[in-house]
Amino acid sequence: MQKTLNAGIGALCLVLSIACTKQTLPSEKLNPVTKAEAQLLAAAQVHTSAKIFDGGGSDGYHSFRIPSLIRTTNGTLIAFAEGRMSNNKDYGNINLVYKRSTDNGATWSALGEVVGVGPGTWGNPTAVVDQSTGRVWLFMSWNSGDHNQSGTDGYLPIDSWGERKVYMSYSDNNGASWSAQQDLTSTLLPSNFTWDAMGPGVGLQKSKTGATGRLIIPAIGRNIYSDDHGATWHYQSIPSGTSEGTIIEKLNGGLIRNDRPVGSQWELSKRRRISVGSITSFPTWTSDPDLLDPACQASVLRYTDAPNRIMFLNSASTETRGKMRIRITYDEGGTWPISRRIFDNLTEQQAIDQGKGGYSSMAKTADFMVGALIEVNENTGSSSTSNRSIEFHKFNLPWILNGAVEP
Repeated sequence: MQKTLNAGIGALCLVLSIACTKQTLPSEKLNPVTKAEAQLLAAAQVHTSAKIFDGGGSDGYHSFRIPSLIRTTNGTLIAFAEGRMSNNKDYGNINLVYKRSTDNGATWSALGEVVGVGPGTWGNPTAVVDQSTGRVWLFMSWNSGDHNQSGTDGYLPIDSWGERKVYMSYSDNNGASWSAQQDLTSTLLPSNFTWDAMGPGVGLQKSKTGATGRLIIPAIGRNIYSDDHGATWHYQSIPSGTSEGTIIEKLNGGLIRNDRPVGSQWELSKRRRISVGSITSFPTWTSDPDLLDPACQASVLRYTDAPNRIMFLNSASTETRGKMRIRITYDEGGTWPISRRIFDNLTEQQAIDQGKGGYSSMAKTADFMVGALIEVNENTGSSSTSNRSIEFHKFNLPWILNGAVEP
């Protein structure tokens, strides 16, 4: 179904004709179109990808998982991940590693370590950039190397407060070096928590109405925030029932949490759990009927304010992590009229068989494209001996708009 475009965007009809016929393009949201917006939409479709964290490769780690991607104030991209030394499991000897790109993702630096001392489990990287100071804040979770969440495989269970800790590090040179890790557990871990996790992925800095400049990190059961550029950090509890949270700011200054459901909440709907509120008040969670969830993390990105575009990336399935799809909403999550399969060079079954999908993280690059880190299973095995890797995908808005309608 195609709506008649007014004269202001008539010149774009040929460019958008595929998208307009294949998907219900909300053209009214693109009016008026600025010259910059017209150039953005008229560009040729672009989608490139490269493996930047190679499990079992020359970087010396068995596997890489749990990505986080941010863009600094000078345009540098920093890609974080968990470097898993011996296998692909969520516990054991895990370091927090990173790579940097100063050319919008065309090339990447050698692997660096934010922290890797000792046999502990460092993970759940969750980053945010202070646009005023340029400082990059990185939150992470830690537990000792002989513990895991449930006490499996001969490990001790994490069953007491403080066995799982909250740490923070920062960089003042666009990720070239990092401060010593600071333990913030005493102030940022609720007293009734045993298990905990930051993000993983990214936080945000508020830039709309109310409390502009506030830094926010999503975490289990709460939002961690600072109103003084990171001099002090606090948390505000939110309703339970989710994990692995994302957060995005509405144009009116409100906040949207879009989280992975857990336990009975996932069994009931197998959909993403949504709550819209403010730092001081988030109501009960609701399920988004359009956002299927296979019990996995996801990522969100505000792409533009005008038009109002928010992007969402996850595996659009209730059964497998191999159906990665990028979506666009023009009404801040009310509807998701635009989407495209990330691995549409493969059939869905080929993508599943090749292990193409999992956790992700997105950032808008300095050249107005979308950068996305996406997990892949390098040798497609399901056991702990299977190497896991992370690819960097880069695509532009026309590529997304020209996707086929969902089946």
